[in-house]
Amino acid sequence: MNFLGACMVSTGILAAASASAQQAEPLVISEQGSFFAGGSVVTTPGTYNNNVPTAEGQSIHGDHLYTFYQIPQDAKSTPIVMLHGHMQSARSWETTPDGREGFQTLFLRKGYPVYLVDQPRRGRAGNSLEAATIEPTPLDQLFFDQFRLGIWPDYFEGVQVDQSPETLEQFLRWITPNTGPYDPNVVADAMSALVDRTGPAILFTHSQGGGPGWLTAIRNEDIRAIVSYEPGSGFVFPEGEVPETMPSAGGPLAAEAVPLEDFQKLTRFPILIYYGDNFPTEPTERRGEDIWRVRLDMAKLWVEAVNRHGGDVTLVHLPEIGITGNTHFPFSDLNNVEIADHTAQFLAEKGLD
Repeated sequence: MNFLGACMVSTGILAAASASAQQAEPLVISEQGSFFAGGSVVTTPGTYNNNVPTAEGQSIHGDHLYTFYQIPQDAKSTPIVMLHGHMQSARSWETTPDGREGFQTLFLRKGYPVYLVDQPRRGRAGNSLEAATIEPTPLDQLFFDQFRLGIWPDYFEGVQVDQSPETLEQFLRWITPNTGPYDPNVVADAMSALVDRTGPAILFTHSQGGGPGWLTAIRNEDIRAIVSYEPGSGFVFPEGEVPETMPSAGGPLAAEAVPLEDFQKLTRFPILIYYGDNFPTEPTERRGEDIWRVRLDMAKLWVEAVNRHGGDVTLVHLPEIGITGNTHFPFSDLNNVEIADHTAQFLAEKGLD
């Protein structure tokens, strides 16, 4: 059975798989640590006075990323680098909101070294070289809708989410703001610097991280594969082949143009894209769902474009292969073991195991 047909299991088996993952043998880590990668240094004119300190002659290090890594015993040769999405941090890939193992641990158990990233101007990489104003804006209900848990305050029927108040509390506390303007090129520069240190790597991206993921691969030939979970923006097309902007109830979605020479760099390695459940097939006024309708449509055009130029991209819309109920966070949903196994089979078929 190929990976597109794999992992179609019952709820009972899913529960057993999740329980098994939690009761697995101790995970042996041979090495772990953290470091910063990329970034710039800005220095102000003048001479620094130790006794009367002002901004003159001082420097600031910023726009780097932060990564925490673990290497399991008897590790595979190619690490996985995990990049989060909008208003998120490396926390997305760690323990799930309901307390189960997340993709960090699941893929360590599969033998992969794992690098978790806080992108520049986010989380533990918060030292931005550009100013921003951070406002405590109430957005919990918007994110409940937009991340497709349901339509506030009701969950979708069959959604792969534990619906206890404690889990929702944990989930909403994942949200963290930018400390500077979001700039996909700043993110991609830092990601490329990270891959310079790791060597050849597999890149997992989520949501807004999709765009910087493509740009990282354009910059760095050591990307061996990309698995993108619900890429939400930053779709790049060759100049002259950019599709029309797509309107939605949540605003327009526009693609971006890059030189054909750069676009063709995305054909050097396999790419897998996932989208989950509860997507409308026709335009709707329900903002939280309609924004994903156009993103799935844009992704299909993007896949066609890359493959037309000789690439190897597969798009998996999970309900179409019998995997239902997934939110915008399939790697932390109740069936994340199933999703991880599906991804691992893809990597094995591409010789990356």
